[in-house]
Amino acid sequence: MNGARVGAGGDLSRRERQIMDVIWQQGTATAADVLEALPDPPSYSAVRGSLRVLVEKGHVEYRQDGPRYVYHPTTPREEARASALKRVLNTFFDDSPEKVMAALLDLSSGSLSDDELARLEDRIREAREEGR
Repeated sequence: MNGARVGAGGDLSRRERQIMDVIWQQGTATAADVLEALPDPPSYSAVRGSLRVLVEKGHVEYRQDGPRYVYHPTTPREEARASALKRVLNTFFDDSPEKVMAALLDLSSGSLSDDELARLEDRIREAREEGR
């Protein structure tokens, strides 16, 4: 496996998040695959540059397949999502899940369905039972 891993930390730019979304969705991708899947794509060399940065940040690794580099994520999407949410929770909500939920409910474009409310109630009940 080629590609130095500096660490999975570091914030992602909008374009880097878009590239990561493509790689997560496809499992593996070349620069050409990423370019084809991006909305309002930049130049091929810009995609290659962004992929190089993602390698340096530790978000992707690559293997060489003939003349092409094939990129794959170093962490599952769910793990990256949890890590990003923890940073947001800490930075903007004083580590308070209650404040996050209140903000999400305030931002909700419409009212929650009965099914959605029931699922939220179930999650809260589970958290209580587990002592969280």
